[in-house]
Amino acid sequence: TALSASQINLVINLLLLVLGFAILGKNFGVKTAYVTVLSSLLLNVFEVVFPMKAPLTNEIMLELCFAILLPAIASALLFYASGGGTDIIAMVIKKYSTMNVSTALLWTDLVVVVCAFLVFDTVTGLCSILGLLAKSLVIDKFIERMKLNKYFTIVSTNPDPICNYITHDLHHSATTYHAEGAYSHKDRVIILTVVDVKQAIYLERFIKKNEPSAFIMVTKSSEIVGKGFTSYI
Repeated sequence: TALSASQINLVINLLLLVLGFAILGKNFGVKTAYVTVLSSLLLNVFEVVFPMKAPLTNEIMLELCFAILLPAIASALLFYASGGGTDIIAMVIKKYSTMNVSTALLWTDLVVVVCAFLVFDTVTGLCSILGLLAKSLVIDKFIERMKLNKYFTIVSTNPDPICNYITHDLHHSATTYHAEGAYSHKDRVIILTVVDVKQAIYLERFIKKNEPSAFIMVTKSSEIVGKGFTSYI
């Protein structure tokens, strides 16, 4: 067509934006509109400032690696404010199915990849499939990393300083219950709390300094639902 790639991108994104706004709600539409318009305008600007008539290098695998990594990081960062395009379709599928966003994105992008076989050559199509699979894996890992929290089970004889540190310094809450040691039959207090990765280091240091005899079990979790963490779906 007579349209440039950035102009086609803008038209398709605007159509999908209307779809996302209607199905996913006003808040999603506003955030996505900002991202979609900004990215589309920047594409138009970059076409003028950095005109490209060919790939940056002749190394197809090097190009593919960055074509996977950069969009995957962007998609993960914009998980709650879709970046437009097939991200919007993926979020719609996620809302009405049991798929997570990366799996939904995989299936929607698969349609585009199939078109690569029809419009371009076999090498482009095969590289597109490879890139699509790798991108889905990278998005999964980045989303999991960004949502990562640590769940603490602390067996303590002096829980008050630890609870005070969690509530006043880390600004989280904790749950406590009384227990009895199976061997010593001495009373213990079990403290349950969830903090982010950075706060977990501070909490471990505090416990080591103030109650080195405490027994700590730490579990990684990327699905914490409730106040202060992820909202209910």
